[in-house]
Amino acid sequence: MLEIPESQVLAAQIEKTLVGKTIIEARAATSPHGLAWYRGDPATYDQMLSGHTITGAQALGGQAEIKANAMRILLHDGVRARYFSPANKAPDKHQLLLRFDDGSSFVCTVQMYGGLEAYEEGSNDNPYYLVARDKPNPLTEDFDENYFAALIRVGGPKLSAKALLATEQRIPGLGNGSLQDILFKAHINPQTKMLALREGDMMALYSSIKKTLQAMVLGGGRDTEKDLFGQEGGYPTILSNRTYTKPCPICGGAVLRKSYLGGNVYFCPQCQPLL
Repeated sequence: MLEIPESQVLAAQIEKTLVGKTIIEARAATSPHGLAWYRGDPATYDQMLSGHTITGAQALGGQAEIKANAMRILLHDGVRARYFSPANKAPDKHQLLLRFDDGSSFVCTVQMYGGLEAYEEGSNDNPYYLVARDKPNPLTEDFDENYFAALIRVGGPKLSAKALLATEQRIPGLGNGSLQDILFKAHINPQTKMLALREGDMMALYSSIKKTLQAMVLGGGRDTEKDLFGQEGGYPTILSNRTYTKPCPICGGAVLRKSYLGGNVYFCPQCQPLL
């Protein structure tokens, strides 16, 4: 799933790889997927996008927006994007395919669920998109200590650490995947209520958000996800579905997995005690 690290990496790779290529064909919804959604009629995407040249890309929380002259293509968090050079054949099954004038292709598939939207610049009124566009990204200076303190005040001290960070788009693109290592490095249990944390804990959490996400981006995304070229990210996750059966790297104790707030959380009960 695209979260902040992966959308940042994907947008940078698209800028480097696709800018200057002109779309000569766009196919959408040719392989039915019950949980893939589109803006408007996907049958019109070819008419909307063909003839436009890729001019850039940007990360918006857990989404990636591709610029094609005055048109935009938005990939939501459940979309997996792949680039195929002219020498490599694109797969037959996909939810979106863009063919370029040099013979290369850009292919998107939906994993569990995800959206693929094509629209004119400035016309997207999807609240999910607008929130991701307008709220500060934790990787920027606008996401400072005062902003984080305000999130806690507005969200309410009775929220758990996971609820504060990864629900209701309080921090767009910070999802259940990135959350695990952020909380582990801050020594905070995902179920701990914010009111139980001391000021030092709050600062450790804030610092971990900034530093962990930055490390994930610099590593090319998490090793549980793949990039534009089908390569696993280079950031080795500490806590994930790949690693939870291994002992805690700090204390050597057992790591626990628990279903909580719509997804599994992984934590070490010794290093991340529930307060």
